[in-house]
Amino acid sequence: MNYFLTGGTGFIGRFLVEKLLKRGGTVHLLVREQSLDKLAQLRERWGASENQVKAVIGDLSRPNLGIDAGTLDALKGKLDHVFHLAAIYDMGADAETQEVANIEGTRNAIKAAEAMQAGCFHHVSSIAAAGLFKGTFREDMFEEAEKLDHPYLRTKHESEKLVRDTCKVPFRIYRPGMVIGHSQTGEMDKVDGPYYFFKMIQKIRATLPQWVPTIGIEGGRLNVVPVDFVVNAMDHIAHLPGEDGNCFHLVDSDPYKVGEILNIFCEAGHAPRMAMRIDSRMFGFIPPFIRQSIKSLPPIKRMTSAVLDDLGIPPSVMSFINYPTRFDARETERALKGTGIEVPRLGDYAAVIWDYWERNLDPDLFKDRTLRGAVEGRVCVVTGATSGIGLATAEKLVDAGAIVVIGARTRETLDEVAAQLEARGGGSVHAYQCDFSDMADCDRFVKTVLDNHGHVDVLVNNAGRSIRRSLNLSFDRFHDFERTMQLNYFGSVRLIMGFAPTMLEQRRGHIINISSIGVLTNAPRFSAYVASKSALDAFSRCAAAEWSDRNVSFTTINMPLVKTPMIAPTKIYDSVPTLTPDEAGDMVAQAIIYRPKRIATRLGVFAQVLHALAPKMGEIIMNTGYRMFPDTAAAAGSKTGEKPKVSTEQVAFAAIMRGIYW
Repeated sequence: MNYFLTGGTGFIGRFLVEKLLKRGGTVHLLVREQSLDKLAQLRERWGASENQVKAVIGDLSRPNLGIDAGTLDALKGKLDHVFHLAAIYDMGADAETQEVANIEGTRNAIKAAEAMQAGCFHHVSSIAAAGLFKGTFREDMFEEAEKLDHPYLRTKHESEKLVRDTCKVPFRIYRPGMVIGHSQTGEMDKVDGPYYFFKMIQKIRATLPQWVPTIGIEGGRLNVVPVDFVVNAMDHIAHLPGEDGNCFHLVDSDPYKVGEILNIFCEAGHAPRMAMRIDSRMFGFIPPFIRQSIKSLPPIKRMTSAVLDDLGIPPSVMSFINYPTRFDARETERALKGTGIEVPRLGDYAAVIWDYWERNLDPDLFKDRTLRGAVEGRVCVVTGATSGIGLATAEKLVDAGAIVVIGARTRETLDEVAAQLEARGGGSVHAYQCDFSDMADCDRFVKTVLDNHGHVDVLVNNAGRSIRRSLNLSFDRFHDFERTMQLNYFGSVRLIMGFAPTMLEQRRGHIINISSIGVLTNAPRFSAYVASKSALDAFSRCAAAEWSDRNVSFTTINMPLVKTPMIAPTKIYDSVPTLTPDEAGDMVAQAIIYRPKRIATRLGVFAQVLHALAPKMGEIIMNTGYRMFPDTAAAAGSKTGEKPKVSTEQVAFAAIMRGIYW
C-alpha cells in the first residue's frame, strides 16, 4: 500500500510511520525543505530507505500543501491512504497561528488529497472538537459541541467540520484523548496536558518528605491516553473495510479525575500524595459574577500569574481543571474488539512517563544551572572576603568568571588575598578597604564600587561578628550587643541601601545575607549575634515585599556551624561536627544560581517548625544543650589557655544536633 502523511515527522506521526512500514508499504511524508535533515534521522530510527520513506517537499499553509504540479500528477491515483496529522496541539499558542495550521492546513490537506485522488482521507481530530460539552459526547455527535471560545477548541472543531462538509474523498475521523508519552518507553516530545503539573509535583517533593500528606484539587475527568494506544488503534481501524464516514474516539472509557491523575504522578515521582482534595464545585453556592469579580482583582490576578509562571503552567490550562465532558467510545471498542488493543491503566505506566520527563523534558534541564552561567561578567560584592566563608565564596566567583569586589578592614591582608584570587586566572578581582561597622566607611565603599563598576549584580553580606557568652556573664557588657548590631545589622543594611537604587533602576539584583542556624534554633549564649541576624532577616523580608516586582531578590542562608577563624576561640568546637568553608561556599553558590528565599539545613527547618508548634519543647532542648556545654574561659573572664575536655555525651549530643551552635 501507498501512504501519504502530513505531520509524519511529528510525535504521533513518527510512531504511525513505524506501524505503516511494517505493513510493507511506501510512505510519502510532507516536509519542508529545512526539515530534510530531521527526516534523514527518522529514517535511521525506522531502519527505512529513501525508497520506503519518500520526502514530498511542501508547506501546510499553502494551497495543495505547496506540492508542485509534477509531484501531484505522479501521486495521482496511487495513494491508498492520506493521514492528516499536522496541527498545532498547544494550549498556549496564539489564535492566528492555530487558525493557519489547524483550519487552513486541513483545508489544504483535503484539496491535496482530492487532487491526488486518494483512496481514503484519515483526519486526526481531537476530543477538543467537543469543546466544553457538559455530559457524554458520543462519536456520532458534532454540532452539539459547546463553549468553543478557546482558539484551540474552536480551530479543532472547525477543521473537523471542513472534513465533514467539504471532503469529496472517503474519510474517517479520529478523536484522540489527551495524548501523553509511550506506555513502554515514556517517550514524549513536549510538555503538555498533565506534564504541566510535573514541576509542581517535583517542587513539593523537594520540600516535603514523601509521607507528609498534602492538600490538592479534585477537578473533572481528564481523558489521558498513551501515544502507542492511539497509533495502534488508528493503524488497525484505518485498514478495516466498511468504516468510511465514521468517527472514532481514541479515549479511555474510564478516565481519572484531575486529583487522581496528580496523585498517580505524585507516587510515580516519589512526592507526597494529596490526601485531601478540594472539589471546586463546593464553592458553587457563590454566584458566578462574584467569583469572577474576585478572580479579576489585580492582586489575585498577579498572585495567580506569579505562581503559574513559576510552575510553568499556561493560564489557559487552568480553565480545563474542571473538564465537564465524558466520551463514549462504542464504535472504537467495536472496531478493536478481539485485537488486544486497549488503553493501559495510567498507574501501570506512570513511572516511565515521569522518568522520561525528568530525564529529558524537565525545563530546568535546559537552563544554565551553573555558577558561571549566573555570574560570568557580572559584578559580585563579597564582604569579609579575606577568610572563611567569604574567601571560599570569592574563590568560587573568580573561578566562574565574575567581576569580584572584595572588602575587608586590613589593607595588607586584603592585598594578599586579592593577589591569591587574581592568580587563579578566572574573573577580575577588585579589593577595597572598608570597616563595615563604620557607616561613613560603608558609604565610601559603595561610592567607590559604583564609580568604578557602575552597578552591583550580587551582594553577599558576609562580614560579621559573633559573640558566644551567656547572658549571666553579659550584664556589664552592653557594648557586646552594640558592636554586634553595628556590624551584622547596620553595616549590611547600609550596603543594601547604597547598592539598591542602581539594582532597582536596572531591574536586576540579588542580595544574599549570611545568617545563622541560630536564628532558627534560638541558640543560647548567642543572644547578641542571633538578634543582629534576626534583625537583618526581618529587614530583608520587608524589603523583598517592596521590590519583588522589580526583580531585586533576597536570599537568607541560615548557615550551620562552619570551621572559620570566627569560631576558633571556642576550643570545644574542635571536637564537634562542622562544615568546611568550601562547603559553606557551595551553599552561597547555590543561592546565587537558584535565588531561593532561604537556604537552611533540614535540622534548622525542623527547629523552626518545632519552636512554632511546640515552643516549650524547643526551649527545653536548647536549655539541655546550654547546660551541657560551658562558657569558654575567655567569656568567663579567665585567662587560662587550657583546652577544655570534651565528654562523650557532649560529642554525641553535638553529632545529633549537627551544625547547631552551643
